[in-house]
Amino acid sequence: MNTMDFQTEITLIPRLFVALLLGVLIGLDREIDGNAAGIRTYAAVCLGAALITIINTHIEVTDQTRIVANIVSGIGFLGAGIIFRDSAKNLISGLTTAATIWATAAVGISIGFGMYLIGSVTSAFLILLLVSHHFPFLKKHKTNNT
Repeated sequence: MNTMDFQTEITLIPRLFVALLLGVLIGLDREIDGNAAGIRTYAAVCLGAALITIINTHIEVTDQTRIVANIVSGIGFLGAGIIFRDSAKNLISGLTTAATIWATAAVGISIGFGMYLIGSVTSAFLILLLVSHHFPFLKKHKTNNT
């Protein structure tokens, strides 16, 4: 069993804080729009991915990429549970939420590895994507086919 000294753990806490903050910021638009997956969901995904990645970097295993790969597939499974199909109305919902939760896990992974800039820039891009539906020039125009 690997143990980490207390001082090392203290130096890693800012990574968890940054992951939590970025997850909150990404989930904010979803929360404002009343989606079931909001601030707490996005923050938990980002924080959990960061923690698993931090742990991954401090354990002795032969192939550390397996843990990160399992985060990606595990979050994919979570996302699959968010996507709903209504055959009667020919509608699919939850795709954006599933995709952004998956991408938020990637943000957490980047922060867990100490890649603050790339994680922050990706968060900004995700937030931009999520709020883009508020931009009038990007709104979908619905037509009546009656």
